Amino acid sequence: MVVRASSLGDFPAELQLESPLVGSFKVSVNKAPSAPDTDVLWIAVKATQLEDALRSVPESAKMRAVVPLLNGIDHVARLRARFGDDRVIAATIAGEMERVAPGRMLHPSPFLMMNIASAGRDLLGGLADKLNSLRWSCRFIDDEATLLWLKLVFLGPFALVTSAAGVPIGGVLDDPRRRSELEACVREFCAVAAAEGVPAPLDKVLAAFSNVPREMRSSMQKDVEHGREPETDAIGGPVLRGGERHGIAVPVTRGLMETVEKRTAQVR
Repeated sequence: MVVRASSLGDFPAELQLESPLVGSFKVSVNKAPSAPDTDVLWIAVKATQLEDALRSVPESAKMRAVVPLLNGIDHVARLRARFGDDRVIAATIAGEMERVAPGRMLHPSPFLMMNIASAGRDLLGGLADKLNSLRWSCRFIDDEATLLWLKLVFLGPFALVTSAAGVPIGGVLDDPRRRSELEACVREFCAVAAAEGVPAPLDKVLAAFSNVPREMRSSMQKDVEHGREPETDAIGGPVLRGGERHGIAVPVTRGLMETVEKRTAQVR
């Protein structure tokens, strides 16, 4: 797994997870200044940290596959330019996670899901079976664009509206103005996804918001509150750029992104 090279000195020799779903446990980890040769290189950093993390991967490093778990879409092309088309296996992960201290992770949400492109089935099928046995839902999806966009049409509006409002999703749903803003943002995301060849069922996406814990906050919201650089472009950028390509107006998404950037600047 790749972490930011600049954070290695603060990275502990032990990781601790506290989760109501998979349990609480500690595991020891090995630290190295650069990524070693490995079967699978998992990239699990913020999109804003990707370039920094990639500097810890030597050009000579050998691996059978690279599996990114980043938010967004554009990172897949970036990684294929670096590692080659065949080695990069697209994947997404969903579940509220928070690092509350170096090496200590909280997973408060009652779900954890990982979707992997079917190109990785032979290599990662055994891992998927083990994760499913731990109540960590893991499945393979044939179409890569569908894999990426179906996460983004939910995550994007969720992250942007909660971050702009500074409240968890329950607060958004209880506020008629915020709820309307959320619904409009979902429509824009789904319109661009459809233009990109991924029909996203608007009604199902909207209904999904009522199924998540009301106290759930997005990682973008937490980054804004702590003055960290949010993944605004990685999450909202594909819709802005896709809207321009296909002639689709996305004013709500654009306005929410601007509000998030303003709130971030105020905290900093």
